[in-house]
Amino acid sequence: MTAATGALASTASAEELTIATVNNADMIVMQKLSPEWEKATGNKLNWVVLEENVLRQRVTTDIATKSGQFDILTIGGYEEPIWGKSGWLASVDDLGDDYDYADLLDPIKKGLTVDGKLYAVPFYTESSFTLYRKDLFDAAGLTMPDQPTYDQIEQFAAKLTDTSKEQYGICLRGKAGWGENMAFLGTMINTYGGRWFDMDWKPQINSAPWKEAIATYVDLMKKYGPPGATSNGFNENQALFATGHCAMWIDATSAAGRVFDPKQSKVADKVAFTRAPVQVTPNGAGWSWAWTLAIPATSKKVDAAKSFLKWATSKEYVKRVAASEGWVAVPPGTRKSTYDNPDYQKAAPFAATVLKSIMAADPTKPTKDPVPYTGVQFVAIPEFQAFGTTVGQLISSALAGTQTVDQALDSGQRQVEQIMTRAGYIK
Repeated sequence: MTAATGALASTASAEELTIATVNNADMIVMQKLSPEWEKATGNKLNWVVLEENVLRQRVTTDIATKSGQFDILTIGGYEEPIWGKSGWLASVDDLGDDYDYADLLDPIKKGLTVDGKLYAVPFYTESSFTLYRKDLFDAAGLTMPDQPTYDQIEQFAAKLTDTSKEQYGICLRGKAGWGENMAFLGTMINTYGGRWFDMDWKPQINSAPWKEAIATYVDLMKKYGPPGATSNGFNENQALFATGHCAMWIDATSAAGRVFDPKQSKVADKVAFTRAPVQVTPNGAGWSWAWTLAIPATSKKVDAAKSFLKWATSKEYVKRVAASEGWVAVPPGTRKSTYDNPDYQKAAPFAATVLKSIMAADPTKPTKDPVPYTGVQFVAIPEFQAFGTTVGQLISSALAGTQTVDQALDSGQRQVEQIMTRAGYIK
């Protein structure tokens, strides 16, 4: 029993809690270690582990209808402020002095605070960066810059694609969803000088920067990406990269712990990393995201749920993961103490770059031109979940070749205009 679980053993009476989470590797480790919390507290967890798009759909429906199916939710930095403000979440400011709220990274804590109250605690957080195979670059006589442009990424991808070896120059998200392909594409559009809306909330989806960004993306993936890319999200691309099929992969900084871990990656000793690519502007080139644990206001087991949140996001939990899985695999991006730890610094050569990326991402200045919203790879309004997924599906269809990029973006423009007019943003 760790100090963290020992401190939780005083739960008044045993409860059975249902937790909804995503099937990402860090959450699988949380599920694996959770019997320690159950043993210490006498409580029981029922796990509902879902693919990212399905998780979002299920928890959004549950919270909006107040059906109370879940006691603990895994939600993102997009939902938490909106749901907290709507009164749909229990506040989690009272996990105790020993929780050490001051140890949480300041931008993350600020992003999860609404009207002075914290409505979720971060399980792991991330920005985005470029992972690449240093051995392949060296063999081809290529040098990755500190921050490549997308033009350079395209040149590298062309030289490093060898389909006879099932080696693809680049792997990028193709699976449709506001948090899947649009998480990556949102940053690409930003750095090409695009934005979702002008200051009057008029959509900009068929504007020149969007067309250039999406045309480049589709061209990259068709020429130098893996087959079946429209089915590939974060987990699928992580598997492709870790098994040696991708020369480059632009995605979440949280992937670093997996691909640098020799237990999970065949290329662990061949990986290097650099910042997310830029094109016209550096604004919004790297995303800002937190996977958090929250408690719906409908839960009748709030005290037990808070006990689990405290355990799973504590400094002690980080050390427990290190003991079980190795320091390279601990949840990134949440606590200052993790990045101050010499054991983590030694095991995770990417630590300083990841921390710098997380701290540099600015949701208040995500684009070259001014915008009426906050959020780097998302728009922090309730309607985004619907129109972000709609546009993601249209771009995925352009990638599949069932319509052109211009057709997809023109359709997206019309549909988002309709949504925003109905919602009262466009007067």
